[in-house]
Amino acid sequence: MEPVSLIVGALTAGAAMAAQQVGKTAVKDSYEGLKKLIVNRFQKEKNNTGEMAVEQFEAKPEIWEAPLKDALVETNANQDDAIIKAAQDLMALIEPKQAAMGKFNVQAQNIQGMVQADKIDNLTQNFGKS
Repeated sequence: MEPVSLIVGALTAGAAMAAQQVGKTAVKDSYEGLKKLIVNRFQKEKNNTGEMAVEQFEAKPEIWEAPLKDALVETNANQDDAIIKAAQDLMALIEPKQAAMGKFNVQAQNIQGMVQADKIDNLTQNFGKS
């Protein structure tokens, strides 16, 4: 999995926990911090679509996932060390056992990345299902 999927997966997991009002303050703070980093990046790059996608993603991830991914790539936010680290930290709070096994580590090679993760895709696919 590449950094874009890690970032979107972390936003999805954070949004799910926020919607269910479960989790610790640390998870909520980490989620909000990740969103703020991404919004700041989009504002810096003057990417209004990306900014809107982040703000609307929590309510309707199925609609805003594609525009969010596009904006992450267009602004190179998927290569921003602070954003990747924030996504990793959030996932480590949500899935500590998976993080301990290195599932959310990004291996950068020539600005390309790879993340091993089992749970992010499941969270993304199951978000919003009852």
